[in-house]
Amino acid sequence: MRKLRILEQISIDGVVQAPGGPGEDRDGNFDHGGWAMLHSSPEVRETISALHGRPFDLLLGRRTYDIWAPFWPKQTGPLADGLNAATKYVATHRPDSLTWGPVEDLGADIAEGVRRAKSEDGPDLILWGSSTLPSVLLESDLVDEVLLFVFPILLGRGKRIVPDGADARALALVSSKPASSGVLINTYRPVGPLQA
Repeated sequence: MRKLRILEQISIDGVVQAPGGPGEDRDGNFDHGGWAMLHSSPEVRETISALHGRPFDLLLGRRTYDIWAPFWPKQTGPLADGLNAATKYVATHRPDSLTWGPVEDLGADIAEGVRRAKSEDGPDLILWGSSTLPSVLLESDLVDEVLLFVFPILLGRGKRIVPDGADARALALVSSKPASSGVLINTYRPVGPLQA
């Protein structure tokens, strides 16, 4: 069974919305787009390159897919080549409108779709950029690793990867590496429901 790794750029107060650029999130009420670029560093770039330096497939929410689909096919270089070649497993209600491929619809039951994708032959799966899928997948015990790039900023508001009301989960710290820009590169292994 192939593994599933969640990658998120996250503020200290848990916001994951629009780290890459001002126009990245089309919700319109978030005015801090591009916050991750303020703390770019060689360590962060090297970690991202290493994670994408071997074959992988992508797990994407529909919003992330719609943001990336017009951008990445026009880019060049190792990261763009890997993202464009990866099979994109997408959580969507509109599978007929998926044009950036290779692509597969996860189906109506997201957890079951991911379970099916994990059981297939192929490279490991990487979930990038979703604010809704992580909690679903963690609660379904489908995640093997969580890698958080924790940025030294407080955004105050914005989308988070774990919404209010989500089941409490425990994570074990596997490694932590500080970057010169103040970003902490933390890797965790999910260990199940939080034991009170």
